[in-house]
Amino acid sequence: MSAETFESTYLVETPLPLEKVAEIMAGEQSCGTFTRVEGETDALRERARAIVVSVEDLGEAAQPSVPSAWLRRRGETRVSRRGRVVIRFPVANVGANLSTLAATVAGNLFDLGEATGLRLEDVRVPTAYRHRFPLPRHGVAGTRRLTGVVRGAMVGSIIKPNVGLSASETGDLVARLCAAGLDFIKDDEISADPDHAPLAERIPAVMRSVRAHEDRTGKSVMVAFNITDETDAMRRHADLIAREGGTCAMVSLNWCGFSAVETLRRHTDLVLHGHRNGYGAFSRHEALGIGFRAYQTLWRLAGVDHMHVHGLAGKFAQEDVEVIDSARACLTPLAEDDDRVLPAFSSGQWAGTVQPTYAAVGTSDLLFMAGGGIMAHPGGPAEGVASIRAAWVAAENGIDLVEAARTDRALAQALDFFGAR
Repeated sequence: MSAETFESTYLVETPLPLEKVAEIMAGEQSCGTFTRVEGETDALRERARAIVVSVEDLGEAAQPSVPSAWLRRRGETRVSRRGRVVIRFPVANVGANLSTLAATVAGNLFDLGEATGLRLEDVRVPTAYRHRFPLPRHGVAGTRRLTGVVRGAMVGSIIKPNVGLSASETGDLVARLCAAGLDFIKDDEISADPDHAPLAERIPAVMRSVRAHEDRTGKSVMVAFNITDETDAMRRHADLIAREGGTCAMVSLNWCGFSAVETLRRHTDLVLHGHRNGYGAFSRHEALGIGFRAYQTLWRLAGVDHMHVHGLAGKFAQEDVEVIDSARACLTPLAEDDDRVLPAFSSGQWAGTVQPTYAAVGTSDLLFMAGGGIMAHPGGPAEGVASIRAAWVAAENGIDLVEAARTDRALAQALDFFGAR
């Protein structure tokens, strides 16, 4: 891969020869179509056509993953095979246009009649091309600076009940969560600008609690306000967060889209907490959609600072190996600069999932969020936070969790209460 090209890796399933389908993919997503047309000269193809870098045969598929009317009309009865295909695209075909980049590496490929399965697994961009897009304004280092957490994992929680609280009730809850010792608090993805707690009221109410806590303790707690909306509303709400002294805005990436998030990134210096809700629609089928490595690359080009990766042994469908690989992808620079984004672990997390998380990822450069693991702790939220911090200290120092719990009441209570469930 040169400075003038970028590459994508695909899992492809087809009953046709893999090499033939790979060439169809390259042509479809660059200068070609199903047949050569007038004006498609050899010189143009040399300049603009994508090329197939490699095709790896992975063997037969047990059955076609998805139907294809195109194959059925042709009476195709051969068994599908799977392969890993790498295609290289000219940067000049796309330019610094994230929406078109996504349409190029994905787009119509998912509808190709020749395929009974197709999944975008990875996107790799050269350093010069990466710098044509926004970098994270804060990422790992900036989030540590704003929260004052010099070392160890940043510990967070989610406002629950996720909807229904008034603005003043939300402010009171945030005061209690701040007092519990959290570094980070976030809205739920379905709580944005509801009638019963509009952001115009909720942001000031919450920030009064945050400022009061900082005045008392010197500790600045980061709150990710969910400002998911149409673009102009998101900019207005980001401005209100900044005026109130806030540092972070949360966006449901899939439903706002690249253009809105890019516009928001240019507009504000706030930390952008990228929530991936809905991502399962792109990813749950092993032979269809978009893998997280490709997904997070595209969103990092939009300039987000945090990316959700779910959590180990959590409530969602992802295997632990996928969660781990997702976190590692976020922490791997796309370019020579430190453009890492902070992986946000959540879903069913508590003190007992800390050690396997640290052992798997090998770093504390992450945001570890727990809802019930903090709020449902038998000793209360403060003890819930304390149990998670104790678990992180034990993990970082190679101390067995049960052994650490012998001298830490909060951790012992967490193991007894949550471990029995």
